[in-house]
Order: sequence, then C-alpha cells, then structure tokens
Amino acid sequence: MNRKRLFPLLVVLALISTAGAQELTGSWQGALEVMGAKLRLVFHFEKSDSGWTALLDSPDQGAKGIPCGQVRTPADSLIVEVPVVHGSYLALYSPDSLRYDGVWRQGGLELPLQLVKSDQPVQMNRPQEPRPPFPYRSEEVTIPNKRAGLTLAGTLTLPEGEGRHPAVILITGSGAQNRDEAIMGHRPFWVIADHLSRSGFAVLRCDDRGTGASTGDIASATSLDFAGDVAAQVDALVRRPDIDKKRIILAGHSEGGLIAPMVAAKNKKIAGIILLAGPGVTGEKIMLAQGELIGRAAGQDEATVKQNRRIQEILFAIMKEGGEGLEEKLRAAMAAQRSEMSASEQAAMTDQLIDMQVKQLASPWFRFFLTHDPAPVLRKVKCPVLALNGELDLQVPPDENLAAIASALHAGGNKRFEIHKLSGLNHLFQTAKTGGVDEYSLIEETFSPRALELMTNWLARDFYPLMP
Repeated sequence: MNRKRLFPLLVVLALISTAGAQELTGSWQGALEVMGAKLRLVFHFEKSDSGWTALLDSPDQGAKGIPCGQVRTPADSLIVEVPVVHGSYLALYSPDSLRYDGVWRQGGLELPLQLVKSDQPVQMNRPQEPRPPFPYRSEEVTIPNKRAGLTLAGTLTLPEGEGRHPAVILITGSGAQNRDEAIMGHRPFWVIADHLSRSGFAVLRCDDRGTGASTGDIASATSLDFAGDVAAQVDALVRRPDIDKKRIILAGHSEGGLIAPMVAAKNKKIAGIILLAGPGVTGEKIMLAQGELIGRAAGQDEATVKQNRRIQEILFAIMKEGGEGLEEKLRAAMAAQRSEMSASEQAAMTDQLIDMQVKQLASPWFRFFLTHDPAPVLRKVKCPVLALNGELDLQVPPDENLAAIASALHAGGNKRFEIHKLSGLNHLFQTAKTGGVDEYSLIEETFSPRALELMTNWLARDFYPLMP
C-alpha cells in the first residue's frame, strides 16, 4: 500500500535545537521538499528559565507563531518533538558549514532538513498585494449576530464620494478563515476587495466566527450557522446610510459558494450572488472526486486511488447511518484498515492520528457538508447569479459542479445566470500548471485578473455602480 495514501495533503512542520544558547537563540530557516514543492520553515528560539522555547513559521502555508514542543540537546544531537503534528526532528550541528543537518520524521516519511541562522525575514513575492495610496476608505467594523450571541469583526472598504454605494459581501471557504481568506502567503479576499472598491463597490469582508477578532465557537458550527453570520452582515449593511440596500451582492468562495445561495434563497434583500468554485453537488460527491483528482496529481497509482475511494466510501456510509456510537464505529473502521497495512504504515497510523481524523469526520460541520445537497436551495434562488470555476480545480471539480448549478437554477425558473469555466485556473483562481495543492504557495499570482474582470463586468452590467 502506498504511503502517500496516508498523507496526500501532508503538512510538514519541524523544530530544532542546538547545544549552545549563543548559537541557537534567534531565527533559523530551511526548506522541506515534498512532492516536488519546497516548503520554507522559520524557527524562532528563545532561552527561558525552564529551558528552550520556540515558535515556528511556515511562510508558504501562511502559518505564523506555531508553538513548538520539547527541545532537547544531548551532546551534539538535537531532538525535537512537535506533538501538534505528531512529528519529530533529529539533527546534528555542523560547525564547518554553520548549519544543522537533520531528518524530519512524520507519518512514515523521512525528509532531510537543513537549517541556517538568519534574521532576515522570508520574502514572499505577491505582486497583486494591494499597496497604498488607496482611492477608497477603509473602516473597521463590528457586527453583532444576536441570535448566535457573537460579534463579527471585519473591514469595510468604501469608494470615495457621497451617496449610497452598491456593496459586495465576501464569504470565505471552509476552515477557520480570516477576513482576507489568507492561505499559503496569499490574501485573495484583500485582492478582490481592493479591485472591486477601485471599481466603485463597497466591500465587506469579516473574520469567521471564533477566528481573528470575531467571537463565537467555530468548532460546533455548520454551514447553516455561517449563513446566519452572513445574514447578520446583510442586515448591518442595510442599516448604513452609505450603502444602497437594493444593491447588496454576495460573493462566496468554495464553501462560501454553498452559503451564498442559502442566504439569497431566504432574503429578498440580496440583489445577486457570485459563486467562486461553489459546490453544485453533495459534499460526499465532492470529497470522493477530490480524493481521486488530488491523489493522481500527487503521483498515486490507480490501485491506490481506488483503495482510497473504497476507504472513503466505508467511512461516509458509517457517517450517513449515524446513530449512537458514531465515533466508535469510525475508529473501528479505521483500525480495520490499519490492520491491512504494511508494518511501517501501521506504525505511522497511530492511535492519536486516528483519533484526530475521527474527531474531524464526526464534527457537526463535516456531517452537514457530507449530505447537504445544494440543488434544492439553488432552485429557490431568483436573483442574478454568476458562477465561476477554474478548469484545473481539483477540490471542487468544475464540470460536474457547474453543470449541477446550471441545472438547478434552470429548474427553479431562474434565467438570469452565467456559467464560466476558466481555462488554466485552479481552485484559488490562480493561473496554474496542474491545479495541485502543492502549487498554491509557489504561484506568485493571488487571483487571476481574468476572473476579476469577469466579476467586475458582470457587476457593472447588472448593478450599474458609478465606475471611477
């Protein structure tokens, strides 16, 4: 059995120590090579009364300040545990080359890692990152969702000038996302907000509940709860004297494209919606297709791809059956799969890893996403719709999902929709070669100008803002 099956989306993190305080204190940089992609790591070490403490940055993954575990320095060896990812790092210091040479171990993999000391910040070339001066105003806002008992924090960008502006609310994808939907060094929602506000639209983007400056609990939330958060944002904009309450548009990416129709189907205040890689079929169908596409892109052979799908189908069947003891049933199924693995794979598939996966699968969010069918909701959407997807999207495959969106809208009698599959773009709407997840951080482009132009032209035609 191919070990790639265990970690097709491996997130590799490491930590290191050294024998001398004068050598270790400070920042150390290195890179891991995973499936042909380099992931840069930066470790920040400090000496405390109780020993060494460390924080880890993974710039290519957009992660900063990750707390590290125990750091030990027996003799010239370096032994570091990273419990959050069930990994470890072993290394030796080379005084001739002034670096650490070691091996990062995780999930049955052993990856070489060299670290050199450098206090220079890692530079990420992101040419689309907005830079001042800005021809619009930015306002930090807080929005109560009284029904959920939480407060959302966000940024509202407003075109210069008096009067009521048409407004776009940006809705993030799955996971704990901040208002910029930051991922792997990119901030696509900031790029979109900057572009649209320069084109005459107010844009609201908020941190997800329980993320950034927003309050609330994200762990127990489902897409329905997030739809409630978006509805609260709509209500907040309607009350503002500088927003045209008849021209409020929702634009959702990935899961956000699932949430936007939920809100629009119930709220007549919504003038239109934009679906960016939005699902048109159930989460189960998306996950099964996603697993196959990403597996092949990662180099898995067909036997492994089919085996992965079989495992997914077993777990999803258990989840759909539901009932008491769900976590125990999932854990037993994973343990049965582990018994069929090689000795090295069994060692990598630890009880801790199984527990982590069981918690994820049994979470309220995943259980809702797995069985939710967007079609009945889309049939209730009567406002104009723009649906975009990248040809190379491996996470929300374009053909099946765009066709399902078009079919549902047509069945509901909505004739005001456009569907576009954009050549050469991935799930993040970057110009890509394969669409593989490993490309996301390596591509300098954050969001395709073609996609931005399509969005702006559609908005200008249907919602006639005063373009600058």
